[in-house]
Amino acid sequence: MSGKQRGSAASRAVSALVGAGAAFAARKLLIFGWKTVTGKEPPEHPEDPQVALGEALIWGVVLGAAVAAARLLATRATTRRTAAGDGE
Repeated sequence: MSGKQRGSAASRAVSALVGAGAAFAARKLLIFGWKTVTGKEPPEHPEDPQVALGEALIWGVVLGAAVAAARLLATRATTRRTAAGDGE
């Protein structure tokens, strides 16, 4: 990190909340999509030996990538709007 200030505590808190909301929405959307495509619930506990390895891997990779991307995009958009509002 550089010596540049990274924003106020309030803007960091808002970014964290927006990121968490985006992650929640992405997870809900993926669960709906999984049910639509496969016709069954996604694995609740992919580490369970009763869950097929392929199914657990696919769910874990898709869920992880989608949640991370949603948080990143939401946080960047919030940061951009906050910076524009501050006149930077």
